Amino acid sequence: MKKTDLEKNKGLKIANSLKQAAAARGGMPGPAQRPDRREQRRLDQEQGLVPFACKLDGALVKRLQALAADHPGGMTGLLNEVLPRALPQDPGQA
Repeated sequence: MKKTDLEKNKGLKIANSLKQAAAARGGMPGPAQRPDRREQRRLDQEQGLVPFACKLDGALVKRLQALAADHPGGMTGLLNEVLPRALPQDPGQA
């Protein structure tokens, strides 16, 4: 290994130990506060939630974010409430 590789690995070890120390003192959200990504994905799948990404106009996004801040379900709850009302009941009606 080159000396630069060794130094890079040393730096990564230091950064990792700092992250672990911060997590141990409560500096980062722990499992008691919020489930990890894998657990959150499992919980979402149990609820029948599917990730869906799209591009929207910036002004519309700001309006949605403002409404979602006050909505008890957040952005997901807001969209689950608004979209079914905006779409036709039968997909063939479009």
